Amino acid sequence: MGEVLAHADYRGHFSHGLNRLEMYHNDMKVGVIKSSTGISPENAATAWVNGNGVLGTVTAEFSMKLAIKKAKESGIGMVVAKGANHYSIAGHWALMAEQEGLIGMSFTNTSPKTYPTRGSAPSLGTNPISFFAPAEKGDYFGLDMATTTVALGKIEVNQRRGVPIPDGWGTNKVGEVTNDAELCMKEGGLLPLGGTEETGGYKGFGLCMMVEVLCGILGDGKYGSNVRRWGFHGENDEEANLGQCFMAIDPTPSLPDSKVECLI
Repeated sequence: MGEVLAHADYRGHFSHGLNRLEMYHNDMKVGVIKSSTGISPENAATAWVNGNGVLGTVTAEFSMKLAIKKAKESGIGMVVAKGANHYSIAGHWALMAEQEGLIGMSFTNTSPKTYPTRGSAPSLGTNPISFFAPAEKGDYFGLDMATTTVALGKIEVNQRRGVPIPDGWGTNKVGEVTNDAELCMKEGGLLPLGGTEETGGYKGFGLCMMVEVLCGILGDGKYGSNVRRWGFHGENDEEANLGQCFMAIDPTPSLPDSKVECLI
């Protein structure tokens, strides 16, 4: 976990680095962090993992290593997990596959803090998407983003600093745009990527739902508004049971000379 949090800060994701220690510590203190994980059904290319409430970083590393192993053996590996916890930045896990010469993807659902387009109550998480692909000469393409305008942690950072948030980041309790970080954290929520309906927020809503299907539904964890509101009201003794998805793809069978050209 320490390695992942340090990596998040190193890459500039300060909202998901050491800033998260307090919440992880609270989960340990109230006993919702467990100490075992296990694998259930699997075949040559897919597997389903029960994290059993261990640290999110433990479930994620176990699952991505398994996806990488399957990709090397079968060309593609896809592992879904339930019983998971917050795993810091999604990009850390996709990057694991890239470092093995594979295309890596990672997704997770999160606590319901997002107001869907035309919605009056938060019912989805920030549901991040991560995609890393190797290129020539040690380069790579990397995408690591929330399906909301920003990750919740960025609003939390503004709250701690006592500074306002930009238009389109967050809402009050009835889904109206606000610049008040404190109000957004305590009573309101986030907007899907794109912001309001007029600026394309429905596209972010669609991406958020896609992640929910891959993670909460496919992984058989909690989903949507059934996920606990982690860290927003002090300590919480309810298990998160997040759903997560990890993919690894071997690009070499379909590429000339086993190379990926960087087009940027």
